[in-house]
Amino acid sequence: MIVSYGIDNLSKIHFPVVTIGTYDGVHHGHHEVLKRLIEEAKLIGGTSVVITFQPHPRKVLFPKRKDFFILTSDEEKICLLERTGIDHLIILPFTKEFSSLSAELFTQTFLIEKLQIKKLIVGREHQFGNKREGNHNDLMELSKKYQFECEEIPEQLINSVSVSSTKIRNALLEGDIKTSNELLGFPYFITGVVVEGNRLGRHIGYPTANIQPDSDDKLLPKNGVYVIKAELEDGFWDGMLNIGIRPTFNLKQRTIEANLFSFDRDIYGKTIRIYFLERIRDEEKFDEIQDLKDRLAYDTLISLGVLMKYENFSSFLPCHV
Repeated sequence: MIVSYGIDNLSKIHFPVVTIGTYDGVHHGHHEVLKRLIEEAKLIGGTSVVITFQPHPRKVLFPKRKDFFILTSDEEKICLLERTGIDHLIILPFTKEFSSLSAELFTQTFLIEKLQIKKLIVGREHQFGNKREGNHNDLMELSKKYQFECEEIPEQLINSVSVSSTKIRNALLEGDIKTSNELLGFPYFITGVVVEGNRLGRHIGYPTANIQPDSDDKLLPKNGVYVIKAELEDGFWDGMLNIGIRPTFNLKQRTIEANLFSFDRDIYGKTIRIYFLERIRDEEKFDEIQDLKDRLAYDTLISLGVLMKYENFSSFLPCHV
């Protein structure tokens, strides 16, 4: 897959078949569009092209909102899109000026003059241009005017629930990992670096790796304890993870701490990817440290039982560290 940043110096693309979107999460619904994109490009001997944006448009259009988080960082999105088999990814810088372009001006300037597209494939209810004024009917009119084909892919349903990035975000914020993973088509994951912590876990017999996500905008699931798979550069490790403020120790800062089973290595500064498999429980405050240790022992047993269902874990993976 070729990755291009911007479009000004783009080399000519042979018979481009294009789709446009934020593609946050690269979920089941996105895959239906991308599958059709690739099929159509092969049919005409052309190039499958995805146009996406950096940063996420909502970060530019609503900069004061602090309650919006992304499902995939830029690097994660590139990794996920590459796994789909598309030929070319174009990442456009999304700015206030760019957002003010009308649907027609965007089509004329980017799709026709720069790319000379042959076909545009979009998902249901796709909107684009200034204030999202361009809808499917507008696209059809523009396709006639500028002589390119336009196709809309029906909404993808998983267990009779329409798939959208918003629904996945809501599921994660509620701690509903089962639903989020079904809608994504793979285990939700975060990528980050192992950083120095206060070593409280080690003192009670459950050493943890403190993780700093690679993007401050990355959505973290609801506070609680999760069954996980952790990926390091040399393989995978079973474990459990706590997201929260560690109330037993009267701390306030939210942290991500992974306890990897049968693991005893120094991995500070190393890149780690955490895959969320199931949620065990809410974060709790224990009156005694021994009560916490007893609960962690029980959590470990539950986690080991869950992990037995993921013996062929590589088949679930979207991409690697």
